[in-house]
Amino acid sequence: MATAGVKRIKFHGVRHTVAALLLQSGVPVHVVGARLGHANVSMALKVYAHALPNMQADAADRLAAVLHGRSR
Repeated sequence: MATAGVKRIKFHGVRHTVAALLLQSGVPVHVVGARLGHANVSMALKVYAHALPNMQADAADRLAAVLHGRSR
């Protein structure tokens, strides 16, 4: 790993990265939380909130597309 210049990531870091990538790709937070074994959505929202801001802009763009009768 040192030769390739790749930082070592522990299991929890991989889990966190996967959750953030799923959220950023549009998977609903309740689905991501369930896959991670969270008892409720609020836990996933609390831990992975940093991955959600861009989703707000995407949601606004999608709504605008529907309201203006155009596809994305």
